[in-house]
Amino acid sequence: MTAKPQYQSRLAAIVFDQTSGIDALLKTVVHHLKMSGLRVAGYLQCEELEPGSCTLHHIESISDGHRICISQPLGAGSRGCRLDPRGLAEASGHLVGEIDESTDLLILNRFGKGEADGQGLRTALERAFEMQVPVLTAVRALYYPAWEAFAGELATTLKPDLHNVLAWCANASNPRHRSDTSDIIISSVSAKADVGS
Repeated sequence: MTAKPQYQSRLAAIVFDQTSGIDALLKTVVHHLKMSGLRVAGYLQCEELEPGSCTLHHIESISDGHRICISQPLGAGSRGCRLDPRGLAEASGHLVGEIDESTDLLILNRFGKGEADGQGLRTALERAFEMQVPVLTAVRALYYPAWEAFAGELATTLKPDLHNVLAWCANASNPRHRSDTSDIIISSVSAKADVGS
């Protein structure tokens, strides 16, 4: 059987664990892609500690910086939180309206429980797929079987490595930007490596 080329797919998931620093990685990826001139849509995740309660999860729009809270405390004295379906519905509706033919790449902070259940940001993901917009997301190992069931052989699995992820983005993005994106990614990552050496 012929192996599938690594960057053939227009869907990719970074499989991560708690030590991967996934949100910082995605933020850095967005920075590099915007430097290349790509029009990137989607959300990044950030956390805010609520005194005496839980850590609230927000998602921030990549295009305009708008924040939406997607978690809610379980009650007084509880340190746990649950996903807020209203926040996720608001975020999904906003994103579905934003994705169009000029969108070069969609980045979703997670494919998690909501998406596995057919909710969350899944509608936006499906909209992007219909519009042939490449999608990059992050998946915890717990939800990887659900991601596989959704994406099947259409998706590429990536390690939480900056160069690896940017290489996929460069090859999956709109062809009119592909060569420029690759050049900027190579130069920016090389420069970073030189500074650290």
